[in-house]
Amino acid sequence: MRSPSTDLEAECWAFALAIYARLGVAEACLTLQDEAGVDVMLLLTTTFAAVKHRLLLTSDEIRALDEACRPWREQIVWPLRAIRSGLKTGPRPAPSEASKPFRSQVKALELAAEKLQNKLLVECLPLRPPEEETVRPEQLRTVLENVVSRFAKGRGAAPKVNLASSIDTIVDAAIPAAS
Repeated sequence: MRSPSTDLEAECWAFALAIYARLGVAEACLTLQDEAGVDVMLLLTTTFAAVKHRLLLTSDEIRALDEACRPWREQIVWPLRAIRSGLKTGPRPAPSEASKPFRSQVKALELAAEKLQNKLLVECLPLRPPEEETVRPEQLRTVLENVVSRFAKGRGAAPKVNLASSIDTIVDAAIPAAS
């Protein structure tokens, strides 16, 4: 991970947008977010580090990334997401044609907040030599399982759905993205 931080930031953000747009990935990420409380930006940054830079983050490194971005996520990203989501059902005058532009503005702010979180996460990625070989699907799966378990532990209740299939969807989409 030796690229200048702005280049690495841009590369990570572009990767996150591209992988999220792949078939099934958005749904998989939202399932992990809704069922296990996973921070999707952290999950995608971890995927980026593995796939693009052959950097398989340890549980301690994942914990450090989580701790670095938790205040931003909890104080900025989540409240913006709650406002955007709330505008789908109310209070009056939402949802309405009149409130749609406002919801779009909040959505843009939420995305901008996630982009700033991307910057923070990239700045906190460990600087160490990459793994010797190309990351294999099972290695990425293990790293993503570590991310999911970090968040799921804090939830208390068991997820309503099998999260392994969501992880597999991301792995299947990410590994070809490395080429």
